[in-house]
Amino acid sequence: MSEDSMHTASPDMPISRSYSANHRIPRILSIANQKGGVGKTTTAVNLATALAAIGKKVLLVDLDPQGNASTGLGIKRAGIRKSTYDVIFEDATVAETVQPTKVPGLFVLPSSIHLSGAEIELVSTEHREFRLQRALRVPLPYEYVIIDCPPSLSLLTLNALVASDSIVVPLQCEFFALEGLSHLVKTIERVNKSFNPRLEIHGVVLTMFDRRNNLSDQVADDVRNYFGDKVYKTIIPRNVRLSEAPSYGLPAIVYDMKCPGARAYINLAKEVLKREKQILSGGGQTMDATQAA
Repeated sequence: MSEDSMHTASPDMPISRSYSANHRIPRILSIANQKGGVGKTTTAVNLATALAAIGKKVLLVDLDPQGNASTGLGIKRAGIRKSTYDVIFEDATVAETVQPTKVPGLFVLPSSIHLSGAEIELVSTEHREFRLQRALRVPLPYEYVIIDCPPSLSLLTLNALVASDSIVVPLQCEFFALEGLSHLVKTIERVNKSFNPRLEIHGVVLTMFDRRNNLSDQVADDVRNYFGDKVYKTIIPRNVRLSEAPSYGLPAIVYDMKCPGARAYINLAKEVLKREKQILSGGGQTMDATQAA
């Protein structure tokens, strides 16, 4: 994401407030990494599902034009009437766009093919960095919003970061795992300074860990040396069930709750909530992009 793609914040941007006074602004976590194939969507879907299974009311926002998070939750493309595209460009509300899933307490704001041209449209859109923020940072009937970002540092990803409280970064336990990560960290720093002073790195989750491969251990050590305590203790293993589940339109936790991948995401959700409690109580050690850099 280039410097000239970021404008200064616009405090007079209109915010939709057509929601119940009984609701609160939810905590918003973006699942982001500009590299593809790191388990980003798998993490978004299964973390959201695990949080719902624990008893939280969760909204998953599919901001990736590929729409894999939506189909991975059983949302049929033919049944999508409004999508995140309509929220960003047509001022549709969350209430008008949201769809229920097979998981109690989990709802999805689906993606659509129209998002594939969003980058071009956003260039000339007024308040382009704040389009998603004005839809999500309002009182909503959810405790958590999980955003599945595109695998790029694009204007769509910028919208997610501006709207979010924190970022969860999935990192694949493979060679070159840290390659390009400094670019993501610098982008977070710029967003923090220019648009969203709340934004911080919530944590880094190691994915696709193969205990049979010594390289996985080496990568895990390198990531922990770089990010320190920001790396979650829970590690997501390489697991066939995690790969199979989306083809059935189910999260792995529903598809096979006893598989190692599903158990890992349940543990990750518990760890996320524990860290959330520390952050909200002011007792947690948060890390902004400057510290990571």
